[in-house]
Amino acid sequence: MLGYCGGMGLRFGLDVAQQRVTWDELVRRVQLAEELGFEGAWGFDHFKPLYGEGPGETFEGMTTLAALTGVTSRIRLGLLVTGVTYRHPAVFAAQAVTIDHASHGRLDLSFGAAWFEEEHRELGIPFPSVGERFDLLEDALEISTRLFTGDVVSYEGRAVSLSRAQMRPVPVQRPHPPIWIGGSGPRRTLPLAARHADVWHSFGTPASLREASARLDTLAVEAGREPGDIVRAGSLSLDDIELARSQAAEWRTAGYGYLVCGWPSAGDVLVERFAHEVMPELTA
Repeated sequence: MLGYCGGMGLRFGLDVAQQRVTWDELVRRVQLAEELGFEGAWGFDHFKPLYGEGPGETFEGMTTLAALTGVTSRIRLGLLVTGVTYRHPAVFAAQAVTIDHASHGRLDLSFGAAWFEEEHRELGIPFPSVGERFDLLEDALEISTRLFTGDVVSYEGRAVSLSRAQMRPVPVQRPHPPIWIGGSGPRRTLPLAARHADVWHSFGTPASLREASARLDTLAVEAGREPGDIVRAGSLSLDDIELARSQAAEWRTAGYGYLVCGWPSAGDVLVERFAHEVMPELTA
């Protein structure tokens, strides 16, 4: 599995703003990120745009990642984050293994409880209660990691169970692709992150997330893990390069190891400036 931990340098991914853009533009943005040296390219897991008026292009997340494996060669690929309500956990695990092989081990695998009720209702996708969605999230994490072993496994879940199930091949990345868990809920999200996450991502600032990060440390120890084995990841706006420079430095000082950079409204020019002027200072 990719060694996310260790060292003081930051790693950077680029959110390619996977909505209201054509397929060719989406591919162009991902290829630009690869050329500029971003470690990862990130899409989203929705079926309709999250901003703007009226309908707009929105490509399905997992098949988008599969297709992007064929037009890239180095950059890692992920969704921030996948909603567990959209796919059966065993199907999701099979999709992940397929993408991991197609990319030769470049998949980052994210999990979230899903939140966009309107989208579910419009498309006829069941939208359970918060508690039921977190039960499903817990099952999805257990089912995926157990199936990734390649062994015959059974599992009695709260929402989904396995009965002498086996999935082959095993992932290229062992024991599995890096698992990202998004969110900062203290009762369900952080305990799951403490048990399963290789990377924990949440929106906010280093100051606003300080308490949640400290709580994650405590929960990791209780789960028998080293807190430092869970990389902290934040998000960074590129709309103002000098502000992005100072904020990225603050994230690094706070112990964060990865920043997901939002696609700026000015487009390529700011992405290129950030990659050339700021990233080299902070990845060392």
